[in-house]
Amino acid sequence: MPLTALPLPSAARLAAVVLVSAVAGGVNAIAGGGTLLTFPALIGLGVPPIIANATSTVALWPGSAGSMWGYRNELAGARRWALWFAVPSVVGGAAGAWLLLRTPADRFAALVPWLVLGATAIFVLQAPLQRALRVRGATGPATADGDVAITTDRPGAGVLLAQLPVSVYGGYFGAGIGILMLAALGFMGLANIHRMNGLKAWGGLCINAMAAGIFIVGGLVSWHIALAMAAGSIAGGYGGARMAQRVPQAWVRWSVVAVGFSSGVWLYIAHRQSLL
Repeated sequence: MPLTALPLPSAARLAAVVLVSAVAGGVNAIAGGGTLLTFPALIGLGVPPIIANATSTVALWPGSAGSMWGYRNELAGARRWALWFAVPSVVGGAAGAWLLLRTPADRFAALVPWLVLGATAIFVLQAPLQRALRVRGATGPATADGDVAITTDRPGAGVLLAQLPVSVYGGYFGAGIGILMLAALGFMGLANIHRMNGLKAWGGLCINAMAAGIFIVGGLVSWHIALAMAAGSIAGGYGGARMAQRVPQAWVRWSVVAVGFSSGVWLYIAHRQSLL
């Protein structure tokens, strides 16, 4: 369906989309998975799946910027580390968006729930496995809170290589991308959930910037919906980032697990229903 054939949503429906986008921006700031709220909302408006995916990515990008601003203090002094981390994020985000333009989405849909559930399980097991494998001892010096130092050096090759496929997936669809990044960062030795969320927000900002640019050039964005969603995602992204830093780390970790498993189940059920 061409964009010109899409019906304009009513004011009430746009208001509902703004509200959903605000919640999604907050969810993305804390754990990732906001796409699981915005994508079905757009489908409910009658937007075709590929256009809904592209519009959701563009609309939630300002929320990523708001989330990044909320976590800026967690990355103080880590400019070189963050710049290196952006390289696979940018390359992978562009590659994933390019694949979406050229690959039927149903071929990837069957794998999405298992990727999200698998990443969540990895995140749950990260701490005990990290101790068993002594990952921290192999990845660099630790800070006073037990985290691997990220302020004096660039990321190791393992971090950069792990971020590349995550970024490709994020550019293609993106649901659960935050959980995948948190799991990878945990295995690389990071332990402070707020610092990990800051890096996740930065990586997501880079990935979605590339994907959004490609979707815009490709003419896949419904702008009247995207602008309404962007307004909600900015407020939700910043508010979620600030809220996440004011609660105990254990609470944030369990919220990551809850979002991850619920997202995976939702994706599995949605896929099964699409086959009926």
